[in-house]
Amino acid sequence: MSTLTKPNHIGRKISRIRELRDMKQEALAQALGTNQQAISAMENSETIDDEKLVEVAKALGVTVEAIKNFSDEAAINYFNSFHEAVHNSHFGSNNHCTFNPLDKLMETVEENKKLYERLLKAEQDKIEYLEKLLNQK
Repeated sequence: MSTLTKPNHIGRKISRIRELRDMKQEALAQALGTNQQAISAMENSETIDDEKLVEVAKALGVTVEAIKNFSDEAAINYFNSFHEAVHNSHFGSNNHCTFNPLDKLMETVEENKKLYERLLKAEQDKIEYLEKLLNQK
């Protein structure tokens, strides 16, 4: 029986959710502190221990129950019903931001500053290390 037809193949469910979230195996691996090969092996596994499943769910931004109960058919039905609801409503006529876009922009700027500072510090550490090695010779 193929993994596509096995209803409780957890690895395949993780793979489909990851794909629907437009996430590559490498990105999931990074979020879990592992490598792409480990993600591939996990996605080929029919079962995964509960502790690891909690970590995967968190990395994918879903609940453990969402992974366990996932099915392609349910996802298609969900998106079709969402599309129909949007199509049949006056979507957009009464939508308001629940956050200030400028606040989000400034948060992003601050995050980028911190990342830049970390990168700069790492480069400075490399230079110091290389200078130390050169001075030892």
